[in-house]
Amino acid sequence: MKILVVRFSSIGDIVLTTPVVRCLKTQMDGAEVHYVTKVQYQSILQNNPYIDKLFFLGESLSDLIQELKKEKYDVVIDLHNNLRTRIIKWRLGVRSFSFNKLNIEKWLMVNFKINHLPDKHIVDRYLETAKSLGIKNDALGLDYFIPDKDEVPFEWLPESYRGGFVAYAIGGQHETKKLPLKRMIELCKKINKPIVLLGGKEDFDNGERVLIELQNSILNTCGKLNLNQSASLLKKASYVFSHDTGLMHIAAAFRKEVFSIWGNTIPAFGMYPYRTKYHSLENTQINCRPCSKIGFDKCPKGHFKCMNEIKFDFQLR
Repeated sequence: MKILVVRFSSIGDIVLTTPVVRCLKTQMDGAEVHYVTKVQYQSILQNNPYIDKLFFLGESLSDLIQELKKEKYDVVIDLHNNLRTRIIKWRLGVRSFSFNKLNIEKWLMVNFKINHLPDKHIVDRYLETAKSLGIKNDALGLDYFIPDKDEVPFEWLPESYRGGFVAYAIGGQHETKKLPLKRMIELCKKINKPIVLLGGKEDFDNGERVLIELQNSILNTCGKLNLNQSASLLKKASYVFSHDTGLMHIAAAFRKEVFSIWGNTIPAFGMYPYRTKYHSLENTQINCRPCSKIGFDKCPKGHFKCMNEIKFDFQLR
């Protein structure tokens, strides 16, 4: 059976689909599993041994569909379920199964704080999308495969880090998912261990400001590494601190102990670290969370209490 799995974006969401890919490949005799995503996310999946062929969405959806038509799929597993994926399913004209995004339930939670969300991780809901094909959760968690060329050797790290360090992913797709700079500094002081800061180019300046405050206990790699190299450092870390972002899920794929930091979003949306030990750092004493299922450039109410009043109540061994 030839199967197409569809998830266009983004980093964390794609990583969260990896159990579906693995279960399809290992539990169905003769399954040929293809995957389509956006071209900028190809490095997440290129080394996945459970994927037989990758396709990428570039500028033209029509060109992509013409490529996919040549494959003559038996079934499509749509784990994105938006307008473009619906067009793909319609144009391919084969049996398909689509992920339930729970948009109504999320809207009720965001706007009225009425919780009809299932007490179920999104990975388990992704797997339910394909249950008609007979696959079951193998309980092996998430996958992330790093090519040899992107493995960061321990020798690259300062000597004081080689006995153990904490990774802190300081980025986030939206500002309301990230601690303010002064709180990042406060958190790093509380950690009180060698820290590697991870993030994109847009996080470099914040990383440098943290570095100025804490000097020798901080290594700022923001914007200096590709995604797989950042993943390699997560794999080597003793602990991982992360905002609600893709690196949090990559850390879970490596079974790291994760301290997840929540601002405008909430773990009840079902995207907390999967099948790994984790601790949620969040302010549960305010009634304006969640204010969005995605995020904003700034706090809608102006006080940003969800991040400004989080208690850093943890102890590291």
